[in-house]
Amino acid sequence: MALERKIWTRDELILALSVYFQLPFGRLNRTTPEVKELARLIGRTDNSAALRLVNFAACDPYITESGRTGMPAGKAVCEPIWNEFANDKERLFIEAQRIKAQLQNKSIEDSLHITPKELEGKEREAVIRQRVNQSAFRSMILSNYEGRCAITGINIPELLVASHIIPWVDSTPQQKLNPENGICLSALYDKAFDKGFITISPDDYTVCLSSALREYETQDYYNTHFGSIAGHKLIMPIEHIPNRDYLAYHRDRIFRGN
Repeated sequence: MALERKIWTRDELILALSVYFQLPFGRLNRTTPEVKELARLIGRTDNSAALRLVNFAACDPYITESGRTGMPAGKAVCEPIWNEFANDKERLFIEAQRIKAQLQNKSIEDSLHITPKELEGKEREAVIRQRVNQSAFRSMILSNYEGRCAITGINIPELLVASHIIPWVDSTPQQKLNPENGICLSALYDKAFDKGFITISPDDYTVCLSSALREYETQDYYNTHFGSIAGHKLIMPIEHIPNRDYLAYHRDRIFRGN
């Protein structure tokens, strides 16, 4: 007698889709730590969790239009959740975090490591939303760049930042959590990019230095930290190459000029 299969619940599918969006296609396998964590959280095998993620890939136009297929056999189960959340990742990630906290028997604040002091004088939901978005975007971008700074290759997680190309406050809802709007940079270059001291050319993905740095050319650190990266080609991610239009926005609106 065949064993009865356990039907995936809506909550489990939401959790799976949230993980799917935080991993590049090549890491949708049972050995990936994030996949193993999902399986443990929902009480399924690593293989079952990985297969469900590949089912979601069959719903993803980014994957299918590239000639890949994912695993269409389970597409019918995943498609309603995909259609509900694919264009509203912010709601997806928040809902997934609430489900995760409930399964862990924690408050959502505890699951996000938000302290009472961080909530003082602030709207609770706004703090939660910000933390969830930051965490999801960071996971998405660092995974896409294999945990390396796209300029230097530095791979110390504590020194890496998921940098927005178009700043969060200026991004549309579709751009805010779009991996094509992010670059993994070490803290120094994240700040330099944010302040317009460097930009990435939308033409050839090379690093350009701002004329605002010229007054520092005689400083000992200049050649080591800036002169050496001028014209340097960005280390490309596994998936979701930085959007050229977003890079043009950064060059035209934030970069301090040649």
